[in-house]
Amino acid sequence: MPVRVGAYNVENLFERPRAMHGPMSGGGNEVLAAHARVNALLGEEVYTAAVRAEVLEHLETLGLLRSDGAELAVLRQVRGRLLRRTGSLAAGTARTEVVATGRGDWIGWVDLVKERVDELATAHAARVIADVDADVLAVVEAESRIALKHFTDAGVVTRTGKPLYPHVMLIDGNDDRGIDVGLLTTRRLGIGGIRSHVDDRDSTGRVVFGRDCPEYVVQLPSGATITVLVNHFKSKGYGVQADSDATRRRQARHVAEIYRRLRAGGQENVVVAGDLNDTPDSAPLRPLLEGTDLRDVSEHPTFAGDDRPGTYGNGTAGQKIDYVLLSPALFERTVGGSVFRQGVWGGRNGTLFPHYDTMTSPVHAASDHAALYADLDVA
Repeated sequence: MPVRVGAYNVENLFERPRAMHGPMSGGGNEVLAAHARVNALLGEEVYTAAVRAEVLEHLETLGLLRSDGAELAVLRQVRGRLLRRTGSLAAGTARTEVVATGRGDWIGWVDLVKERVDELATAHAARVIADVDADVLAVVEAESRIALKHFTDAGVVTRTGKPLYPHVMLIDGNDDRGIDVGLLTTRRLGIGGIRSHVDDRDSTGRVVFGRDCPEYVVQLPSGATITVLVNHFKSKGYGVQADSDATRRRQARHVAEIYRRLRAGGQENVVVAGDLNDTPDSAPLRPLLEGTDLRDVSEHPTFAGDDRPGTYGNGTAGQKIDYVLLSPALFERTVGGSVFRQGVWGGRNGTLFPHYDTMTSPVHAASDHAALYADLDVA
């Protein structure tokens, strides 16, 4: 019986930052960029004049200059004070200044305001996972292990009510927005080993992964194993494009290094799966897609695709950003695979391709991402 290995970006299960709602363009991008940058600045040991000025710029973007709470963000001042606010807007005397001299003066950070995901969208995400019926599923953008387990235990079950995925693992990564990566496996498979790369640094001295690149060793009924690397690379959605490209290239290079180390250590069955946020012909992904012998399941002759090469949104070639990459041993033993779009709202009216008939609005979509899977004759 083949083992089905898949990847699915669920775009959060229960709660999602309000700034991430809808297309990643316009004001939301600016807010996400400001949030990421201000928290980086607030981690500095010393707040120089330049740092203080930039902090105020980003707080203004987030709507936090005059209040600790705004529509899209919240300033948490747990102990000590970051800011002093004086005067009034009405009188034209309003003034906000950074009074903390560095990280040691206060405890706090900036959070993004979250809102509940539409309940029908959550139900559709569960339906997608059940319909794909993968034995091993790499999950992207889940809030936490507890949220992922509650979701699968309640919504992805057998006819008798037993969870289809009793083995649920997610390691909190570096992204404070609650968009982490995890793994689900069915009862007949087990997670035999876990290794996190959350603190990995490269030659630049910076942490490589915005989330993590966990290694999961999956135990097959035959006694063989598959090592799955789950990834979510830096988005193109906000920030300076050149910086985003450089980050994805660093991430691709480091995943390639991890992959080569695994292969050199004798592990033939390796999968790299997830949302790499770039196209197969992109320069940032070249170290991984061209610098290793990994093969995309969509290139296999048994892959049953449709007329749309992409995996995100409307499925255009420029929206091919989700991957199931296989080592040569697994690519040779691939007996099938496909893309599953039933949970995606295609186009303005949702008519570009079939979706669940209970999806009557874009807000009901399970995700903007299709699920992707490979069937492997390895069990």
